[in-house]
Amino acid sequence: GERVAIVGPNGAGKSTLLMLMSGLFAPSKGEAYVLGTAASESSRIRKNVGVVFQDPDDQLFCPTLSEDVAFGPLNLGLRKEDVSAKVKDALRAMRLEGYEDKPPHHLSAGEKKRAALATVLVMQPEILLLDEPTANLDPRSRSELAAVVSGLCKKSNLTLVIATHDTNYLPGLVDRVFVLNKGRIMSEGSVRNVFLDTRVMDEANLEPCLLYTSDAADE
Repeated sequence: GERVAIVGPNGAGKSTLLMLMSGLFAPSKGEAYVLGTAASESSRIRKNVGVVFQDPDDQLFCPTLSEDVAFGPLNLGLRKEDVSAKVKDALRAMRLEGYEDKPPHHLSAGEKKRAALATVLVMQPEILLLDEPTANLDPRSRSELAAVVSGLCKKSNLTLVIATHDTNYLPGLVDRVFVLNKGRIMSEGSVRNVFLDTRVMDEANLEPCLLYTSDAADE
């Protein structure tokens, strides 16, 4: 039920960690466990963990949006009637009602992000992973996506893990932050405490969060 961010520069290992958590990667050495299940048992993990990739075009491949969202549940063998209801609920949650028959490549960047999120949410995962969710989004689309994600977390016991280097996106969206650099955790704590630690932010090559830069100046 926690909302957590993993921040760090490009190449820190954020995406690799998310791929391990989703069962898409297996560790080359050592062991990784997700919800008590070894990462090598990927089929069990994927039923409980949903990942939204940085590029939504990696997840949207069907002729229409409704087909994309229905793809996962149909492959689980669910009845078409039940899948249709789940698709409507997922699109409504993503503010994409009326887009059912729209080709995904006709969507805006922000709509594609929410559409990719719908394809994951329809599977009702316990853990939701977002890889660089703000990539290529304008300010309005960033705000819309944050509002949708925040609303989802409040309505359910969904665990949220966001991997990003966009520090300004996280205040109000997550409760806790891990700073990852070169595959190692440098720091962990509340959003405010981590982002006010200038030594850690400098070493991880992260831009200061504007909210806490002004906060520190006021103090």
